[in-house]
Amino acid sequence: MTSRVLTRRNVLIGAGAIAAAGVVLGRKADHGGGHDQYFQDLSKALRDAGIAQPVLVVDKARLKENVAAVAKTLEGTKLALRVVVKSLPCTKLIDEISTALSVDRFMVFNGAMLQETALRGAEADMLLGKPLPVQAAREFYDAMQAGDVDFAEPQWLIDSPARLEQYMQLARERSRPMRVSFEIDVGIHRGGATTPEELLAMVNAAQTEPRIEISGLMGYDAHVPRVPGVESAWKSSQSHYAAMADAMRGALGDRFEQLVLNSAGSPTYSMHAKGTAANEVAVGSAFVKPTDFDLDTLAHHVPASFIATPVIKSLPRAQIPALESLTGLRRFMDPNTARAFFIYGGHWLAKPVSPPGLQFSDLYGRSSNQELLTGSASVPLQPDDHVFFRPTQSEAVFLQFGDIAVYEGGSIVERWPTFPVSA
Repeated sequence: MTSRVLTRRNVLIGAGAIAAAGVVLGRKADHGGGHDQYFQDLSKALRDAGIAQPVLVVDKARLKENVAAVAKTLEGTKLALRVVVKSLPCTKLIDEISTALSVDRFMVFNGAMLQETALRGAEADMLLGKPLPVQAAREFYDAMQAGDVDFAEPQWLIDSPARLEQYMQLARERSRPMRVSFEIDVGIHRGGATTPEELLAMVNAAQTEPRIEISGLMGYDAHVPRVPGVESAWKSSQSHYAAMADAMRGALGDRFEQLVLNSAGSPTYSMHAKGTAANEVAVGSAFVKPTDFDLDTLAHHVPASFIATPVIKSLPRAQIPALESLTGLRRFMDPNTARAFFIYGGHWLAKPVSPPGLQFSDLYGRSSNQELLTGSASVPLQPDDHVFFRPTQSEAVFLQFGDIAVYEGGSIVERWPTFPVSA
């Protein structure tokens, strides 16, 4: 009888031990810590500059490093470079890049930025990165006429016969020559001509309107490094681009040699540098490298942009509202929920990067007012200290903070105005 009782007790004890081990094994590690020297120096620079609100920071030395990386990658190739404006929506930021690389080609994605880029003058060669409603083209010409601006004719992007007809009609209405480039689908599947036959139908239709000048092709391939079988996707994309280009060459003859054959984006420009059917690449985000561009193809680039924001409140204990009694268990299971830090602003397309170990609260949710980040007891943040984020992308995010703070040599040396807010 005793042995049977002991056996049951042993079973219960064993089960309890297994459950306890399961709890311990499920416990998360402490990832917290303080700022490294880089972010300590950047924090000091922001304090010295008297910046006490959320700000977008561009590290000028790192920006130059990325500019040099692009130059080295494209060195010795036939490829021209086109700077993507939406990813760098700031005149002085674009100037820094375009001057260093002697670039006068720009890719633009909306009417507002098209007008801003046109102010660069007649030497600015502007290619639309997406097809715009024809009304946007009308508004562009009206604005340029009202401002008496000398500008180069944009390369409007055409993705369908219906849109081509709209732009041909606009050229007739305005009695002005217009350039059009055709969007082709090289595997990303978001529109454009999918076969040589579809492309040729638009090319032939465009040639019936003497005011329309065919300026080239645009085939975006950012899907390539993000899908299974990268090499297969790359070969398929290139094969399709070459077939489209050959079809256009047959239709246009000698005029084909003057066309822009645009492809790539930041994720794939280095692949094109090794050989491509295109004759120019578009690059934007790679110059500042947000987190969405932490790709193998951009391993030679460095993060050059950060969001900095002050800590408003630093609490020694992050409690669960209405369920305070569970706070200790939660803290035990995840020590990175021990402390609460409420920051100035928040809810950006960005990820906390310093100090390490910070995470968004899954209980409070996101907030644009004073977002809660939690961290372990190893995170020494106090009110007025800085939290740093890396943007997940540069487009749109760069327009949310006012003037960019330019960091160089341990100081904030300039403030660069961004473009007016636009979608």
